[in-house]
Amino acid sequence: MAENFLTGIQTLTVPELTERLGLAPSKVRRLIEDHHLAAVRIDGVLRVPAAFLQGGEPLSSLRGTLLVLRDAGYSEEESVEWLFTENDEVGGIPIEALQNGRKSAVRRATQSLAF
Repeated sequence: MAENFLTGIQTLTVPELTERLGLAPSKVRRLIEDHHLAAVRIDGVLRVPAAFLQGGEPLSSLRGTLLVLRDAGYSEEESVEWLFTENDEVGGIPIEALQNGRKSAVRRATQSLAF
């Protein structure tokens, strides 16, 4: 399960995201609902991996990737786990590839999941 998988990965709560992004809690929740960010519950607390932020805002290539994973039938937790799991087709860890501007490699790998 993703919550066990995230052990050792820095995550942020909604209040922490509110402070970091300078947004109201409702706007942070909206970013999660609209798939600009993904969150998992850990011990009942909604948490977002810090790696999903870049330059004080949501990683721009994350939303499209999350939507493709959702279309492939992945839950939010499964999507988060996929993003942090080594992937041969991507040539590394998908979230790191997105952070480094390798969106095309990640999208190719996600699109193949639907088939």
